[in-house]
This record gives sequence, C-alpha cells and structure tokens, in this order.
Amino acid sequence: MKLIVGLGNPGIEYQFTPHNMGFLAVDEVANRCGVEVRNRQCRALTARAAIAGEEVLLAKPETFMNLSGLSVRELVEKNEIEVRNDLIVIYDELDFSLGTLRIRQRGSSAGHNGLESILNALGTEEFLRIRLGIAPERKIADGVKYVLTPFKKAQLKVVEEVLDRTADAVEAILKDGPAAAMNRFNRKAEPEE
Repeated sequence: MKLIVGLGNPGIEYQFTPHNMGFLAVDEVANRCGVEVRNRQCRALTARAAIAGEEVLLAKPETFMNLSGLSVRELVEKNEIEVRNDLIVIYDELDFSLGTLRIRQRGSSAGHNGLESILNALGTEEFLRIRLGIAPERKIADGVKYVLTPFKKAQLKVVEEVLDRTADAVEAILKDGPAAAMNRFNRKAEPEE
C-alpha cells in the first residue's frame, strides 16, 4: 500500500490558504477517485482508494502543520508502510512561485516546519515528496502571515491548475515510477499569456 499525505492545518479558517496546498491536493486526488477523506485514524483524516492499480491511503494530519510527523509516524507504523518506496508527502513551498510543482526523492526540510516534523519523526530524508510553489509574484514582508491568509481570487485559477497537475503527478508516480514522473513534471510553470 502507498501512503499519500498532504500537509496543512485543520479548520475552516485555513482551508484555502497557501499553507494548505497539501490538503487541497489530497482532496483533488480523492475527488478523482470518488472518495472523501473523512475517516479518522492516527490523528489524521483518511480515505482508501486505488490509483493506477495500487492501493493507496490518502491522509490529512489533524495535528496542525508543525506536528505533522506525529500523525505520519503513526500512519506508517499502523499500515506497515515502507517509507522509502511507499510514502509520498505533498506540501507547500514558499521558495517556488505559485503554480510550480517539483517532485523530489529525498532531501532536507529547507525550513518547512511540517516536513521537518516528519523528518524528525521518521528519522530519514529518504521518501518522495511533491512540493507545490506558493510564492506570490511580488515580494512579501511577512511570510507567516501570507501562508495563513486565504488565496486571492486572482490566484485561484493557478491554484486549481496546479492541483490538477498534482493529481496527474501522483498517478504518474504510481503508474510509471518517480524518475519518469520527475522528467514529466519537474519543469517551470508556463507563463500567463
């Protein structure tokens, strides 16, 4: 079984904020599979589905971003997930512009508190992650405030498009493997005409 975890913060006030891109991506994947992420286990909302012939467990930790590792470790242990090959974590990346998608097979947290929590909880950097760019076009003074403020209406089209591509990327990873998916999806976002 594959475990696909989207990072975010629980609560309606955070639902459509940049920091919740992981939750939004998991919801998009679930929507395509015709399931709802609403079962509770291991301090997360979860759903089971099948993608490209693989059984998957979709999860949205309810621990708040900075404690995501607590939930992820419980999910990994309970479901006997082999972290290196069967875990995919989807999260927001302030270093990339909105609309950018990057797949990586390992690496540090680069200052992302949710990912840092998972690295510490699992004791390894060896797992797949999909990073979704959230940086606005203009420089921002307060990154924390920005990531917890709802998207502007003008940004929603780009958000919708990258969530769609993320669901495609998850399917490609499960169907063709990480290397092929990286070749296909790790490219710059197309500029608006």
